[in-house]
Amino acid sequence: MEKAGNAHAGRAGNRFNRMEWAGAFGDLGTLIPFTVAYVSVLRMDPSGILFAFGLAMVGCGLFYGTPVPVQPMKAIGAVATTQAAQTLVITPQMVYGAGIVTGIIWLVLGLSGAARYVSKLIARPVALGIILGLGFSFMLDGLKMMAGGWLLGSTALVGTLLLLANRVVPAMLLLLLFGAVAAVWSEPVLLSEFSRLRAEFRAPGWALSEVTWNDLLIATLFLALPQLPLTLGNAIIAITEENNRLFPERAIDERAVSVSTGLVNLIGAPFGGVPMCHGAGGMAGHTRFGANTGGAVIILGGILLILALFFSASIETIFKIVPQPVLGVILFLTGAQLALGTCGGDFDKKARFVMLATAGFAMWNVGAAFVFGMLLDHLMRREWVRL
Repeated sequence: MEKAGNAHAGRAGNRFNRMEWAGAFGDLGTLIPFTVAYVSVLRMDPSGILFAFGLAMVGCGLFYGTPVPVQPMKAIGAVATTQAAQTLVITPQMVYGAGIVTGIIWLVLGLSGAARYVSKLIARPVALGIILGLGFSFMLDGLKMMAGGWLLGSTALVGTLLLLANRVVPAMLLLLLFGAVAAVWSEPVLLSEFSRLRAEFRAPGWALSEVTWNDLLIATLFLALPQLPLTLGNAIIAITEENNRLFPERAIDERAVSVSTGLVNLIGAPFGGVPMCHGAGGMAGHTRFGANTGGAVIILGGILLILALFFSASIETIFKIVPQPVLGVILFLTGAQLALGTCGGDFDKKARFVMLATAGFAMWNVGAAFVFGMLLDHLMRREWVRL
C-alpha cells in the first residue's frame, strides 16, 4: 500500500518545466545510434520503431512518476545491427519476434514474482558493481564517440561541465543548440534538407504478419536468450536500485519493472518496435541534465510520437542535427552520473573488492559480471578467498 501511494504521488507530481525539457534529452546517447543502425542496416521502418518508443515512454512516465527510461535492448541491438550471429542473417521479422519472446519472458517473470525473488539473491556489492561498470562503460563509449571529432567533443564537454549546475539556462538545451550549429557548419547541405521537410501523417503498420515460427525460434536462441542476463542486471536490478536511491519517496520494485518491460515489448513489437527495456544509465542521463519527474520521459515520448506519425520518412536527416561527438558528451556524463551513485555505502574492504571486480567484468559483459560477482562474494563470505 505504501508503494502504491508513493507511485500515485509521483504521477500527480509530474512536471513539464524547462529542467524536465532539458532532462528529456539526456538519454539520446543510446537511442539515436541504435535507431539509426536498425533503420540503415536492417532497413526497418522508423515509424514503427519511434512509435513504440514514444508510446512506451509516455506510459512509463505516467505510471512511475520518475524518469524511468525506455531504451533499446543493447545485446539484441548489437547482434542484429552488426549481423554478429555469423551463421545466419538477422531480419526485421526476427527482431519483431525477439520483442514478442522477450515481452512474454519478462511479463511471466514479473507476474510470478520470480524477478523479485532472483533480485533478492543478488548481493548488494554485486548490484552496485554492475552499476559502476556500466557507468565506466558509458564513459568509455562516450569518449570513443567524441574522438571522432575531438575539437567539437572537447569543447562541448567543457562547456557542458561549466553549465551543469545552471538552473536558469539548462546545459542540455545549450548543448543541443551548439551541436545543431556545429552540424550545419560542417555540413551546410543540412539547411536545404531541413527546408524540404514536410509533415505527412502515416500510421505505423502491423509488423507481425510476416513473422514465421522459424523467425521466432531464431529470435529466441540468438537474440532474446543472450539478452536476459543484461536485462536482469541493468534493466531490472540496477534501475530499481538507482530509482530508489534518487527517489526513495517514489520507490519501485523489481516486479513492477519486470512487468512493464514485458508490456512495452508485447505492445510495441506488433507496431514494428524493437526490443526495449529500462536502464539505470538512461535514468542517470535524464537526472544529470535536470529531470526529476516522469514529465521528462513523457516529453521525449511525445516528441518521438510526433516524429513517428508525421516525419518518419526524414528520421535519418533529423537525427543528423545531433553530431556524434555531442552524443558522446551526453553518454560520457551519463556514465559519470551513474558511477557517482555507487560512491556511498558502508562497505568493508572485502565488499569493495567484490564491487570493483564485478565492475571490471560488467565493462565487458554484464552476464559474466553476475556470475563472477556472486561467486566471488560467496567465496569471500566463506573466507576461501582472503585479501
